[in-house]
Amino acid sequence: MKDSPLQGDDARLAAMGHRPELQRSHSTWSMLGLAFAVLNSWTALSASLSISLTSGGSTSVIWGLVTAGFCNLCIACSLAEFLSAYPTAGGQYHWVAGKSLLSWPSTVPILSWITGWINVAGWVALVATNSLLSSQLIVGVISVLHESYVPQRWHQFLIYIGLTIGSFIINAFMNSILPAIYRGAWPDGVAWLLGLLQGGLGVTAFDAVAHMIEEVPNADIEGPKIMVTCVGIGVFTGSIFLIVLLFVAGNMEAVTTSAAGPLLQILVDATKSNAGGICLLMLPLVCLVFAIISVMTTSSRMIFAFARDGGLPASRFFAKVHPTLKLPLNALILTVVVVIAFGCIFLGSSSAFNAIISASVVALDLSYGIPIAINCLQGRRSLPERRWKLPNALGWFVDLVALSYIALTTVLFVFPPSSTVTGSSMNYCIAAFAVIIIISVFQWFVDGRKNFTGPRVDITIDALDTVPTREELDSSMHEKELAGRG
Repeated sequence: MKDSPLQGDDARLAAMGHRPELQRSHSTWSMLGLAFAVLNSWTALSASLSISLTSGGSTSVIWGLVTAGFCNLCIACSLAEFLSAYPTAGGQYHWVAGKSLLSWPSTVPILSWITGWINVAGWVALVATNSLLSSQLIVGVISVLHESYVPQRWHQFLIYIGLTIGSFIINAFMNSILPAIYRGAWPDGVAWLLGLLQGGLGVTAFDAVAHMIEEVPNADIEGPKIMVTCVGIGVFTGSIFLIVLLFVAGNMEAVTTSAAGPLLQILVDATKSNAGGICLLMLPLVCLVFAIISVMTTSSRMIFAFARDGGLPASRFFAKVHPTLKLPLNALILTVVVVIAFGCIFLGSSSAFNAIISASVVALDLSYGIPIAINCLQGRRSLPERRWKLPNALGWFVDLVALSYIALTTVLFVFPPSSTVTGSSMNYCIAAFAVIIIISVFQWFVDGRKNFTGPRVDITIDALDTVPTREELDSSMHEKELAGRG
């Protein structure tokens, strides 16, 4: 066997069977900015107030965030160990394969396949969620400015499409500036628990760090630190923000029924001025629009990574990196197409807002839970040596909290907003998951079971034959230096 010329981050990536193709242009601070922009805790929490206020009330808003924040911090700590062991853009589906190879080799393809599809679906749904929340705020502004205006779903849909396409243009053609940019009545107990969806939305998607990890230097230690830190910052600052917001909320019934939306109505009531409320709304609205950009970036990298391992239809096409733009353009286009399809669901159902948000949170949480569950079933002894490692007792604690939370919310978040359910008000999250499962199962029998073996996680002669030569690495490093100077 020839000696590997690779060192550091690229060597670890080669050990997992992949050629380094993306530039490691994100510093720790810019990646922390991206991660926090993806969480977008303040804006996600305030823009989705209608979920908790109509379910569990103001107590659900505050304590729901505290509960969801603590549990998601446990999930982040658990996943940080995986990220340190396997710093690859594949994230969860790669971590499942890495562990399963050690004890359950026959399960590698199917477990990795399932996790990858769920994670891809969750990230695409999260892009749709951010576009939907942004369009809702914009419709609220129009309602305040024009009292005679009657909002229609197709108005919000057109704004949704415009925001999505605008984010695509920035992702596709302004990629070099992104690092700078990132610098009805249920019983009371059940209603309160349903309000956790808002808190969960405000602190989920921290695996963005994993899907961008191939663009971060010193990935196996910086990645885990960023993942845990961004959740902690989101919970702490988000709690203070919501407490202040609710103190000035005024009449809750007027807030929850306002055509302007809860957030804008609170701001208008607090300032006693339409103009003042709209001006204050601009900050969360701008943050939410930037979140669409960062979530779309992460979604495209997840699709690229999964396609690189043959997990999607036409994988060879979606795994291509554009030679000029130096990004996975085809994966980016797929994200936009599916997000627009999600928007069409919104046109047909009054509860699609909750369904799309539920789909993103539930899918992401399920993708977090699968590797953690396998880790626990194997006695937390299967991960290789890594630089980020929890003490065994603490590791068991955070793993069990994480799995308990995921099990509870997976069931709760597919409940309809009200116990009185009609065809238009049911939570279509279940239907969305059914479509994803049908497509993934069909694709598995057509192509996956024959060609998908899961990601590689060990150095082999074949793997070394596919990684860059020393000359290629030297040339790449020289180009990066020139780009940095430029």
